[in-house]
Amino acid sequence: MPYKIPNVVEPGTLAGQEQPTLAAHGGLILRAWSPRDAPAVYEAFQDPVLQRWHARVADDEDEAREWIEGWRAAWAEEQNAHWAVADGDTGEVLGRVALREINLADGQAEMAYWTLPRARGRGVAPRAVTALADWALDVAGLHRLELTHATANEASCRVALKTGFETEGTKRSAILHEDGWHDMHLHARIKEDGVG
Repeated sequence: MPYKIPNVVEPGTLAGQEQPTLAAHGGLILRAWSPRDAPAVYEAFQDPVLQRWHARVADDEDEAREWIEGWRAAWAEEQNAHWAVADGDTGEVLGRVALREINLADGQAEMAYWTLPRARGRGVAPRAVTALADWALDVAGLHRLELTHATANEASCRVALKTGFETEGTKRSAILHEDGWHDMHLHARIKEDGVG
């Protein structure tokens, strides 16, 4: 039985091309991860602030390298897409930004991001999120991006609001962290918002 509604984005749209390098305001670039980035990923996941909001920890650089291999392979599967956020001049990794749970048929994905401690307070996360959201909605053709964060994570809430992700509500007891169940704020940005 055929569907009455066409796919918002056709399968193969992402995998049919190389993962793009995206420019972000202020000299940042979003690029595909490289195995040489493993020390930065390992460093990030040693940070207690990052660990508070994530369920995984990297035991060593080899494990971080395995994650990177998975992130690189995910592009071809069109279910997740991960970028390293780097200084455009030096190449220094400052963070990560990603589209998770990509659903091309419905034109939706979830925004995820983190920054290394040395990159915080410099607007790295908002610039990276804006660049990726603009590309996802305006170039890749997605219709809706969601962004969730623990209600106690005020820094992530500020990033969401600065980047045009409107608050839509609270998902009660939605994510289990080490310290128990957390309520999550749900934010979203749709193509018509045109924030970037």
